[in-house]
Amino acid sequence: MSLNEKFIIDLQGNNYVTYEGLLDLAHQNNLSSIYVELLQIPKDENNMTAICKATATTDRGTFSDIGDASPKSVNTTVMPHLIRIASTRAKARVLRDITNIGMTALEEIIEQPVEEPATKRQIETIKKLSRNQEFNTSYDNLTKKAASNIIAQLIDKQNRGH
Repeated sequence: MSLNEKFIIDLQGNNYVTYEGLLDLAHQNNLSSIYVELLQIPKDENNMTAICKATATTDRGTFSDIGDASPKSVNTTVMPHLIRIASTRAKARVLRDITNIGMTALEEIIEQPVEEPATKRQIETIKKLSRNQEFNTSYDNLTKKAASNIIAQLIDKQNRGH
């Protein structure tokens, strides 16, 4: 029983496990149930903080942990879903206990969009377009969005005759 590497995400140089990966591994460890209890409803009085408790059972016993979510710990796109985020975080934490995964779950950190890495085609296009131009960049942490911007700039420079 092991965690498939496709469930490990590199985000700004740190590795995080996905909830999906934890759930997959928990099923390999005979997960028989998982239950979530809402402990705190987000209100003005508690700084809009949702708190959930997850309890999961395997043939090795019962495990519990909590998760929270507030406007300070999520991005604006998921702000309306604080209870669901708190629930997922609680489940991720309890599944980490069950599976003995010390790595933080992606869902536990401040929610931010995960930017996909640049494609091979984008990198090849940048190299091709930048051959006759002064251009120096590292391709290691280049995102799709950044690569698109670079390509647009290089094409623009080329069209202006520079």
